[in-house]
Amino acid sequence: MTPTTSWSEAFRAYTNPRVIAMFFLGVAAGLPLLLVFSTLSAWLRDMEVSRSAIGFFGWVGVTYSIKVLWAPVVDRLRLPGLTRWLGQRRSWMLLGQLGIIAGLLAMSFTDPRAELYWVAVFAVLVAFSSSTQDIAIDAFRIESAEVELQGAMSANYIFGYRLAMLLAGAGALYIAEFYSWPMAYWCMAALMGVGIITVLLVSEPPREDCGDAAAVEETLHHKLHLDQNPSRGRRLAVWFVDAVISPFVEFFQRNGRFALVILLFIALFRLSDIVMGIMANPFYLDLGFSKKEIADIGKVFGFFMTIAGSFLGGLLVVRYGVHRPLLAGAIMVAGTNLLFAQLALIGNDVSWLALVISADNLSAGLSNAAFIAYLSGLTNRAYTATQYALFSSLMTLPGKFMSGFSGVIVDASGYYQFFIYAALMGIPAIVLATILLRRNQRGL
Repeated sequence: MTPTTSWSEAFRAYTNPRVIAMFFLGVAAGLPLLLVFSTLSAWLRDMEVSRSAIGFFGWVGVTYSIKVLWAPVVDRLRLPGLTRWLGQRRSWMLLGQLGIIAGLLAMSFTDPRAELYWVAVFAVLVAFSSSTQDIAIDAFRIESAEVELQGAMSANYIFGYRLAMLLAGAGALYIAEFYSWPMAYWCMAALMGVGIITVLLVSEPPREDCGDAAAVEETLHHKLHLDQNPSRGRRLAVWFVDAVISPFVEFFQRNGRFALVILLFIALFRLSDIVMGIMANPFYLDLGFSKKEIADIGKVFGFFMTIAGSFLGGLLVVRYGVHRPLLAGAIMVAGTNLLFAQLALIGNDVSWLALVISADNLSAGLSNAAFIAYLSGLTNRAYTATQYALFSSLMTLPGKFMSGFSGVIVDASGYYQFFIYAALMGIPAIVLATILLRRNQRGL
């Protein structure tokens, strides 16, 4: 597809079987997250576990941030029996799903009051298996369709992911309230069957023979003298070079010095969004909105506007290519911070709260769909899992670091100034998105 694709063709992208499959894989990816975070915290507190101990469970989330460390293994290591049967991507997805189910079932049989250590061990198993599944799903998505379809693929993935988070959040709490916490985790483990069925039904994407990647590997073998006197140690070194070092060398070799601009853009694109996000709920509460108002508006408007934004982002990527929606997303994300600043001046107004949450989630959905499509197009199909894991880790790191100072800024200058600062943080991403668009228009 090209930037002149018609709207009817753009809509038809969502009927592609690969695009449809991404919804169900999104469900499988979204279910485990809250079950080792906020839902688990609610269970532990309900069992009268101390707040200090509950806080330490936040470290479980580190697993998602360092998945790049074992992405090369998912990229290259064949699983005995499974890989021959399902292929590289589907075998690792299935292994991750089985690990998630095993961890959730094990947690359901554990009493947090007497066996808190084992709850932590099984939570880490779920998080590790979940992040491994994420690596394989990302690689599967990228290798399954051309770049023009990646917006629709990511939109359907986000839809399934968000729906799964509702099930693992509110759904699990309802089950725990009317039945028990073990039953809630049993039900969530059963829902992971959606992912297993999808893995068994879809076909493995073809692995492309990338000559440029092979040339990079041969050059590194020669420079490191690994192409002489083969031995077990040298074969292990060759595997490490091919799986771990070559993906990074290939990326810089393919993009030259402009690779630094690309990485800077990836690091800054979500900076404004992430820095603002951590202060959103405290901001609503400080304005005097009730928790029920925040939850009701956030659930209704937040959920549906995120899905609408993702769907629109996918359509725009199919219709116009990835770069123009990417620039539009960067502008919208920064611009919504100005709406938050205006709400800080208006105060407690439910209509404005609905408007701000709607705009925030719409822009987030659109920008994320376009951004994921852009990142997908950056990868070399020979190193899909490793390179995408690098990009996805980099895109949140600066924002997470800067968000730690958000409360200090609010205390020092107030919410209005904080949201103005957050909007200004989005300007570098807009500038870099413009540079990328113009470079793409020149055919570079």
